[in-house]
Amino acid sequence: MAKTSKPTIIKKYANRRLYNTGTSTYVTLEDLAVMVKGEEDFIVYDAKTGDDITRSVLTQIIFEQEGKGQNLLPVTFLRQLIRFYGDSMQGLVPSYLEYSMTSLTREQEKIRAQMSEAFGATALEAIEDQVKRNTEMFERAMKMFMPFSTGEMPAADKPDTGSRNEGADLNEMKKQLAEMQQKINQLTDKT
Repeated sequence: MAKTSKPTIIKKYANRRLYNTGTSTYVTLEDLAVMVKGEEDFIVYDAKTGDDITRSVLTQIIFEQEGKGQNLLPVTFLRQLIRFYGDSMQGLVPSYLEYSMTSLTREQEKIRAQMSEAFGATALEAIEDQVKRNTEMFERAMKMFMPFSTGEMPAADKPDTGSRNEGADLNEMKKQLAEMQQKINQLTDKT
């Protein structure tokens, strides 16, 4: 549905059905969630009383999303939010949360770009390579402590062929760690 300057009117009937007056169809909470994600504004009215119940319907949408395992709200946040009800700070909380969400939305693309730059495909590949090397080094170390369980001779009796490779691996790990630290520092400098 095309976006309009006026919000779409949704009526909620006693049987809990939602009716979109713009399309003359019944809709679900899932449909309303899609409208929200598409930035289509709507207002929900109780069909019998005419009361604006948009807030409670939006809360229901959040409840359903959280129930599906798409947890966005941390438990500590929810507890703190409940504590604000009836508190002297209750009047400030809505405007503070609205300002915070507006700021996050404005910065959303910049954050996404920074995250993909810092942890893009090449960075993830480097991390995977590092994990493989660490696993190999761990396995070699375990063989030194249990030399006879695999039928190999003790590390002290083996010729020294891996020490140069391990030193090179260690230097490569240090280099990659320094590069990752530099990217993290660049991210924190930009914010």
